[in-house]
Amino acid sequence: MSEKEHINLAFIGHVDHGKSTLVGRLLYDTGVIDDKDLGEGEDKFRVVMDTLEEERERGVTIDLAHTKFETDNYEFTIVDCPGHRDFVKNMITGASQADAAILVVAADDGVMPQTKEHAFLAKTMGIDQLIVAINKMDLVDYDQDRYEEVKQEVAELLKTIGYNVDEIPFIPISAFKGDNVVERSDNMPWYDGPTILEALDQLKPPEKPVDKPLRIPIQDVYSITGVGTVPVGRVETGVLEVGDTVRFEPVYTATGGRKGEGEVRSIEMHHEEIERAEPGDNIGFNVKGVGKNDISRGDVACHPDEPATVVTPDDTFIAQIVVLQHPSAISVGYTPVFHCHTAQVACKFEELIEKIDPATGEVIEENPDFLKTGEAARVRIRPTKPMVIEEVSEIPQLGRFAIRDMGQTVAAGMCVKIEKEE
Repeated sequence: MSEKEHINLAFIGHVDHGKSTLVGRLLYDTGVIDDKDLGEGEDKFRVVMDTLEEERERGVTIDLAHTKFETDNYEFTIVDCPGHRDFVKNMITGASQADAAILVVAADDGVMPQTKEHAFLAKTMGIDQLIVAINKMDLVDYDQDRYEEVKQEVAELLKTIGYNVDEIPFIPISAFKGDNVVERSDNMPWYDGPTILEALDQLKPPEKPVDKPLRIPIQDVYSITGVGTVPVGRVETGVLEVGDTVRFEPVYTATGGRKGEGEVRSIEMHHEEIERAEPGDNIGFNVKGVGKNDISRGDVACHPDEPATVVTPDDTFIAQIVVLQHPSAISVGYTPVFHCHTAQVACKFEELIEKIDPATGEVIEENPDFLKTGEAARVRIRPTKPMVIEEVSEIPQLGRFAIRDMGQTVAAGMCVKIEKEE
């Protein structure tokens, strides 16, 4: 196990702007992969990611070694190396939320439609740390003026979305040639900022929200002989200690408080007993007084004095969503499955409140009749059964969701306001 702090990294940007090539180059130059893993000619580095992509599509276990690399300060996991629209489902449904992203923009093309969409999505999904890689500088003869033009264009876009561009490095690179990725380039003596590797080393590790209320979305529940009921999950916020009383929602609310509360007898992580668990820890914990059939995947463990927020079919919540891909359109009455933390609950679109500009958040249209691919909106949602969801301003880890239907992710979004029935 690496003792370094861990950061999940996403690569985003328009198709063909060189994301896969940059990932391949980074893994090659940091010694994770060697010549035998590379392809030929222009696809030399891209092959690395395409192999993983094929493995993923065939359902083969991906060689995880190929998606991890280290800098002096951190261990990075590349959570996704997307080329096309389907990347988003991996970015948002995986337990690994990206902590930071590299936005790749080709110097010859500049800002393209997907550059905007991915940047907005990154912000929506709570990725606050960005590095901008202005790639393919070799195709524009390493021209400083062109770099400045693209930098300006990207900075304007990021400002409108709400990023503080003063904190974002804009790095001129050629992923294919290796300029300013790991090695500093002689081709751009006019640039004196960090390389990609140095910029990654300067990121801030994700904060551990220990001071927030306890939330542990349950992934599985086991019944272990001699121990009892053992729920398993990742601590998202707060701290769990042996001896604590915990409550499972929405079971507790749905049964009128008859089920789903008990005392924590033991906590185990990596097959070792521990006394306390913090955010980021994947744990199993034994709870006295709670039966295996009382709780299931999608429930959330919390402390009774700061219970998780339960939204029932009598309640609604306001969500901000981006439609990623839908064969026709989304209208009132549509009831797809919302994937929120470990819960999967069918929820109904009760009202389309307003359509908003994905790049700026400004209102384009009040009460639209429908929403189609690429559009963003504020909507009112009603779950078909009780579920735990939090307002993203309070507990973002439980406020984001993906919307799936017909075997694909149709939208992504976040809960901005919960409306309980009076």
